[in-house]
Amino acid sequence: MVVVFVLVALAVLGALAALHWYAWRRLVRDTTRGPGLARRTGTAVLVAGPVLMVAALVAERAGAPFWLQRVLGWPGFLWMALTLYLLLALMAGELVRPLVRRLVERGARTEEKAPVPAAVPVGPAPADPEPADPEPAPPQVRSAPSRRLFVSRVVGGAVAAAAVGTVGYGTYGVLRGPAVKRVTVPLAKLPRAAHGFRIAVVSDIHLGPVLGRGFAQKVVDTINSTQPDLIAVVGDLVDGSVKDLGPAAAPLSRLTARHGSYFVTGNHEYFSGADQWVEEVRRLGLHPLENARTELPAFDLAGVNDLAGESEGEGPDFTKALGDRDTSRAVVLLAHQPLQIHEAVRHHVDLQLSGHTHGGQLWPGNFVAAAANPTVAGLDRYGDTQLYVSRGAGAWGPPTRVGASSDITVVELASRQA
Repeated sequence: MVVVFVLVALAVLGALAALHWYAWRRLVRDTTRGPGLARRTGTAVLVAGPVLMVAALVAERAGAPFWLQRVLGWPGFLWMALTLYLLLALMAGELVRPLVRRLVERGARTEEKAPVPAAVPVGPAPADPEPADPEPAPPQVRSAPSRRLFVSRVVGGAVAAAAVGTVGYGTYGVLRGPAVKRVTVPLAKLPRAAHGFRIAVVSDIHLGPVLGRGFAQKVVDTINSTQPDLIAVVGDLVDGSVKDLGPAAAPLSRLTARHGSYFVTGNHEYFSGADQWVEEVRRLGLHPLENARTELPAFDLAGVNDLAGESEGEGPDFTKALGDRDTSRAVVLLAHQPLQIHEAVRHHVDLQLSGHTHGGQLWPGNFVAAAANPTVAGLDRYGDTQLYVSRGAGAWGPPTRVGASSDITVVELASRQA
């Protein structure tokens, strides 16, 4: 097993090195005349970037001192996103490069063919000037860039601008905080008195070395502004220990809803000390649902542990959470991963609320997420069970989202008897 891990790691590092060599070749070597400050600077950036990226990943997984994780996190994880969009932009650049080259060559041929009008003297010919001392030769002027160099600079500049602009805008979208999305879900068993009951669903906040207390406060303020009847935190709250991230999670104590706030674990809680986090969120005033159910006035609310808990003997137990209940009442299930919908259907759940996918987070990651999950984002139906998947409020790794904006969803339950 260790040998396989080492071989996979070496293959990944080799592919990463090859990609950055290719980026250096196109963006640095092909756009500079030779050794100089520009080439040295570009080379340093394309060497430091992947080193910081790998260091940030290793530091987070190895539980390095939190100050070191924070130092490495911003540049390292942002470079991860930049690497993706540099690759995509370079691929697009290879497609347009021949077109740019032809346009440049056509323009050059047009200039060469244009006739130069000869000067026509007017009036009597001037007298021979007096001999004068020869003028000093003008200083040497560096020749204009060759056509190949010009094309490389145009394409390389466009590639770099597209990648940096995409990552910059995607990062701004995360840091300004999640938007509020509203969805109405009709439930056949919901009594008329509960028509319009609002559940604020938030998932994948991912507090960690990059997104900290300030981000948590934005999430709390946004949720409270919707004035929900109930708040559901459906996993992946943190990426780190209670010791390191307890202060960052503290704003969660100010969540306010008439019927309280509830929490279920996500897979990242099991990388971060799930038992300690369950106790911490309880201390902050949230109600953990560990394979458990609570009866609200109008419906049952249940929660199951994440699939990742199976490795620690704390996996999901649908029978424990949903057994022996009054099946004439509607039940809403909190389960981090959409994959858990199949068990939910077998246990006649009316609505499952999930997260986990981030909506793909970084396009074209949505295609990868779609291959691994039954639903990537939004409302879907599986038999008599409905599934709603939130894109999540935060981001894992790069604090960046492209094509999958963050959200907090207010799910409004509707009674068909209303």
